[in-house]
Amino acid sequence: MSSRRSFLLKGAAAGAATIGAGRLLADAPLAEASGGLTPGDAAILRFLAALETLETDLWQQYNELGGIQDGEVPGGSGNPAYTDALSVLDSDMAQYIHDNTDDEFTHFTFLNAYLKTHGMAQANLEKFRTLPSSTATGAQQIGRLTNLMQLTVDTSWWTRYRSDSKNPDFGDTLPQAIPDLATGQHPGIPRSNADLSPPDHLQAIANTAGFHFAFIEQGGTSLYPSLAQRVTSTEVLRILLSIGPTETMHFQTWQDKAGNAPPLTDPSTGLTFPDLNADGELLQTNLIMPEPTIFLDRKFPIVSIIRPTETDGAAMGALKALTANGLFIGQSAEFFSVMTNLAQAADAARHGT
Repeated sequence: MSSRRSFLLKGAAAGAATIGAGRLLADAPLAEASGGLTPGDAAILRFLAALETLETDLWQQYNELGGIQDGEVPGGSGNPAYTDALSVLDSDMAQYIHDNTDDEFTHFTFLNAYLKTHGMAQANLEKFRTLPSSTATGAQQIGRLTNLMQLTVDTSWWTRYRSDSKNPDFGDTLPQAIPDLATGQHPGIPRSNADLSPPDHLQAIANTAGFHFAFIEQGGTSLYPSLAQRVTSTEVLRILLSIGPTETMHFQTWQDKAGNAPPLTDPSTGLTFPDLNADGELLQTNLIMPEPTIFLDRKFPIVSIIRPTETDGAAMGALKALTANGLFIGQSAEFFSVMTNLAQAADAARHGT
C-alpha cells in the first residue's frame, strides 16, 4: 500500500479522537527558502494547500455517502438511496465522486510535501475539524472542516460559460441558472435518514450536489491561472499549470452531469429546479464547451477562455465565494482569521518576491 493510501486509512481510523492534536501550521518557515522558493511562492502554495485540504474534506463527505469506498478513498459505507438519486444525473456518478476525492487528496499532500522539502510552513487545518457529520446511514461520525448541509449555491458559472459578451473580469454579472439555489440554505447530502424521503426531496438534494460539484471545481479552474501570474519560480509555475487543468477536467465533467438534473420542485422545501432547455442558449444543457467571449480588452475579437482569471485579489475572492457558499457555517472566528491571513499573503505575492 502506498504511503498516501496508508496515511488516509490511518486518518479515517483515528477519526475525531485525533482532531485536536493537529497544529495550524507545521514548522516555522526558514528565513531563506532552500532551492530558491521565495516567500511569495510559498504563500501561494500554502493557500492552495489549505483550499485543497478543505476541498478534500467536502469531497470525502460526498464519497462516504454517494461514492465508492475503497482502499484509495476509505471512510463511510455508502448510502444506497442517495447513491441512486445521484445516479439519475449519470450512472457513473459514484466513480466520478470517488476519483475527484482521490485527486483532491493528492493535491494538498503534494503541495504540503513540496513546501516541507523547501523548509517552508505547510498548511495544517486539523484543529478546525469541529463541524458535525451527517447522521444519515453511511457517514462517518467524525469532525469536519466543511458544512454540506446549509449550502447556498451560486450557479452563475453556468451562464458565464455560455455567454459570448460578458466576462466577470470586466465587472460583468451573469444570471443564475437555478435561482432558488442561490438563496436560502440547502443540503447537498442527506442530513439524516429523514432526508431519504419523499423521493423528490432526496432527488432535490442530489440535484443540489450536482450543481455544487461544478461550483467547487470551476473555482479551482479560475484560481490556479489567476495565482500563476504572481509566482516567481518556473517550477512553482509548472506546479500550478499542472494541477490547475485537473480542476478544469473535473469542472467539465460536473457541468455535463448537472445538466442531467431532472426538473422538479422539492415537496418539503419548495426548492425548484427548472427545465434548463426551455429558455434559450444561455441555459441550454448541452452547450458545455466554453463559449468565446471578451478577453483583456473589448477591442479584441472574442475567444474561448477560462474566466475569470484576473489576478488581483484572486485568493480573497475564492475564500469569499466559498464562505458565501455556506461551507464554513459553524466554523470559529479563528478559522476565518487564519484563512483570511493565508489568502491575503497569497494575494500579496508578486513575481520576484
